[in-house]
Amino acid sequence: MKTDDLISMLATGASAVPPHVAERRYATAIGGGAIGALALVLSLLRIRPDLAEAALLPMFWLKIGFVASLVLVSLFAALRLSRPGARLDWVPAVIAAPVLVMWCIAAYVLIQAEPSQRSGLFLGSTWSICPILIALISLPVFVAVTWAMKGLAPTRPRFAGFAAGLLSGATAALVYCLHCPELDAPFIGFWYVLGMLIPAGAGALLGRTLLRW
Repeated sequence: MKTDDLISMLATGASAVPPHVAERRYATAIGGGAIGALALVLSLLRIRPDLAEAALLPMFWLKIGFVASLVLVSLFAALRLSRPGARLDWVPAVIAAPVLVMWCIAAYVLIQAEPSQRSGLFLGSTWSICPILIALISLPVFVAVTWAMKGLAPTRPRFAGFAAGLLSGATAALVYCLHCPELDAPFIGFWYVLGMLIPAGAGALLGRTLLRW
């Protein structure tokens, strides 16, 4: 929406906006982006062959729950940042809460582990590619979420871009769980978060350009 169009709309009066327009745009964007992310996983990687066995492990669902919670809190932030004048006082705390919980679990795991095991718990076997793969898989989600946000009215483009990027990264990480063999909390709490922060940082840097009215 252009600024002149907004001024004209306010001056002449506008018809009532259908309810839940923003929610529907984001649902479409996340659904389409997730399909694109899944296509990348299927074409570039593969679904882990022991997925059925992994799904019986508590840590698998802890990982899923952690990433899914970041999808929800970043979606909440993106929805608020898509509306002019929305208060953001406690949004950063909501975003940080799942990460802090995972970090506490990771710290407990490392403290309880033998010193010789700690580097393996932190690095796993895929630390060097995990963040890059999450960032790569997030690209179709990022395009779709940026489209959804740009069609609304974000007035804080850097924060909005960060939220859009974090939502993209978290959605991609959720899809990436179908491939990733790592289940240790120290690994997830650092390398997964780093992978999600890459598109979030890109969104913050590009927000003024991509989300300009």
